[in-house]
Amino acid sequence: MCWLRLLRSHRVGTSTFFRLMTETDGDAAAALDALPGLARSAGVSSYSPCPLETVEREWQAGARAGAKPIFIGESAYPALLQHIPDPPPMLWARGDTDLTARPALALVGARNASSLGRRAARALAEGLGAAGHVVVSGLARGIDGIVHAAALETGTIAVVAGGVDVIYPRENADLTARIAESGLILSEMPMGMRPQARHFPRRNRIVAGISQATIVIEAALRSGTLITARMALEQGRDVLAIPGHPLDPRAAGCNKLIRDGATLIRGAEDVLDSLSPIVAPPRPSRAQPERDAAPEPVAPRRPAPTEDRDDGATVRARILSLLGPAPVAEDQLLRDLALPSQKVAGELLELEMEGAVQRQPGGLLALSA
Repeated sequence: MCWLRLLRSHRVGTSTFFRLMTETDGDAAAALDALPGLARSAGVSSYSPCPLETVEREWQAGARAGAKPIFIGESAYPALLQHIPDPPPMLWARGDTDLTARPALALVGARNASSLGRRAARALAEGLGAAGHVVVSGLARGIDGIVHAAALETGTIAVVAGGVDVIYPRENADLTARIAESGLILSEMPMGMRPQARHFPRRNRIVAGISQATIVIEAALRSGTLITARMALEQGRDVLAIPGHPLDPRAAGCNKLIRDGATLIRGAEDVLDSLSPIVAPPRPSRAQPERDAAPEPVAPRRPAPTEDRDDGATVRARILSLLGPAPVAEDQLLRDLALPSQKVAGELLELEMEGAVQRQPGGLLALSA
């Protein structure tokens, strides 16, 4: 429990944690004892480390959710993640931890993915999974959810910005339950923590850090997806991207990455051909924690799936979100929407009348220029 107490203590971040552990020869109890004195020297009076009762409650919450802690240096801790500049000292894991031993690739992209982007994401995840790679992503809307669902049978790891027992976004409730059953959910955040804006960049560094390479499918110029790509580059990992139409803002980030040196890919075969051999540096020497007996995990209840609204305004918004400057076949659009064709036809006609959508020869649809 001392490791967790130290990690959850106020003002103890990743770098401070490892500095304290180094200065005390890996003795977390000694590091806890030294904290109040260090705080006083920094001008902070009446400092107290995280109470034991707090971490005991977190440990029990993990057991109730069917999660277990993985500490850096343990065999289940992702090997590549240990070599980033600021690896998380501990991860909560919910699901199959054997997946951390397999080669992994990050697939990331836009939340408001286009129809073409969705198809590319699904094909990539299926192809890379069939080739033996675990697909890693952030369990967000759009591309993240698509690649997780496509890789469920072959292996997927979801890195979340909140606790592993927190469902976010709500629309991914059923997918979250399925990943917990046959994949793996990881987080460095405490159990029960609701995700906040500042948590997502920290989540992104883990997505990139677990993976040999990061593959960007669709991304705007200012997006969390590009933050993940930048972090992958800073960690010395490969970055690959699918090019897109120059007039589609969802492709602007990918096109910029390719212009700046990222590898252009068209599908899973291109990814496999371009991957560098994995040469991990020696494992860093880090002390391992004492392991307290944890209560027997209890399998979490499977949440009920959420229902999608399908009123006219929502259908029109979904159509516009799936289309871009590059034409898409109408039957593909219908499959992506998963709605009755008669409901879509009326809304499509209205969008055409408004000039928002143009119909092209061969049954193709695109956003109006």
